[in-house]
Amino acid sequence: MIRTQKNPLTALKIFNEAKSKFPNYRHNGPVYATMINVLGSSGRIAEMREVIDQMKQDSCECKDSFNCVNWTGSFNTLLRILVKESKLETACRLFLEHSCGWEVKSRIGSLNLLMDALCQINRSDLALHVFQEMRLNEATHLLYSMFWRISQKGGGEDIAAYRTLLDALCDNGHVEEALEILGKVLKKGLKAPKRCRGHLDLSYCCNGEDIERTKGLINEALIRGGVPSMASYSAMAIDLYSERKIGEANQVLDEMRDRGFKPSLSIYEAKIAALCRCGGVEEAVKVIKEEMVEDSCVPTVRLYNIVLKGLCREGKSAFAVGYLEKMARQVGCVADKETYSILVDGLCCDGRFVEASGILERMLIRSSSPGVETYNTLIRGLCLMGRQYDAVIWLEEMVVQGKLPAVSVWDSLVASVCSNMTEAGVCSETLEKLWSS
Repeated sequence: MIRTQKNPLTALKIFNEAKSKFPNYRHNGPVYATMINVLGSSGRIAEMREVIDQMKQDSCECKDSFNCVNWTGSFNTLLRILVKESKLETACRLFLEHSCGWEVKSRIGSLNLLMDALCQINRSDLALHVFQEMRLNEATHLLYSMFWRISQKGGGEDIAAYRTLLDALCDNGHVEEALEILGKVLKKGLKAPKRCRGHLDLSYCCNGEDIERTKGLINEALIRGGVPSMASYSAMAIDLYSERKIGEANQVLDEMRDRGFKPSLSIYEAKIAALCRCGGVEEAVKVIKEEMVEDSCVPTVRLYNIVLKGLCREGKSAFAVGYLEKMARQVGCVADKETYSILVDGLCCDGRFVEASGILERMLIRSSSPGVETYNTLIRGLCLMGRQYDAVIWLEEMVVQGKLPAVSVWDSLVASVCSNMTEAGVCSETLEKLWSS
């Protein structure tokens, strides 16, 4: 009867009045599918959504295949109709709003259908948008599923995961959803007391105009709204430093100090790495000399290596060499292979090839060996300085260690020897030995 109606609204009226006229009657799967097909084919999207919502509310007690509502089948049918009618934006919106619900058992078929249609008309922007929204939906559902595990003890160490999801939601314009999730995170995830949650003023976030300020307020709420713990402070600070948000991360450190916590070594490593990446090497050195001393935090080889990289990156390799002596005076802090490699490469980049040779000698004494490119750079640099003998000695050492010099190294040696014939005899003898070996 529904299928034979020429007017889709007449068919919908018959569909809606069926239950009132026949109290014992209930719509089954084929009836819902027919009604959706009729409305979709005629472009009645709003009415079609109402029927879908009614399907969700309606339940089916019989377990035979005829009278059970096939939610997945109906969803795929509706999606195919929209794709066929070239209403792809509506299809995308429908997919994102309903594909993650419990009603749709599998979304692989519908996703493939949608992606194929979008790619055929060169709408890669819509396809990427669908994938991005899917990731956010899945992340949100994963977060909710985490609450049962952490609700017993709180999850301060998971604060970085909370922040990542909330930031992503804000960046994609879902500010209201982010605030809703924040409330659940504070209550169930971070076990924040009611008095802490009540003091948070997030009214500014609701307009969603300044996304960065909104994210900053959310970060502040995560820190101040939860139960103070070393795990939560560390996770938040390290996460912010890794994103080079040094100002916000420093606020976290101030907050944790006010609460009686001292920054850990991992926090200082993250802070110094962020400062070095942002060109603040001098401030990083100051952190080691002052902040870490005040907090009784002893630098490690790993932390020194971070500073050395920053110094060498800014052309301060000569100053960086001084840290070798500081490390030697510190108990249990022995320079490793990475330390020497950083210094040798940095000195070579600054044209200090003689000093680099000295550091390389100290490195070999400790039974460590640099990479091939370090040897190549050093030998070429010594040749440019006219120190052919030193260059040949390092070439010999390189070959002894089984490393193959680059062609440019041989070119540099030949050019250097030819330009300075006073050492040509000694160098040629050494080169002949290398060739014969």
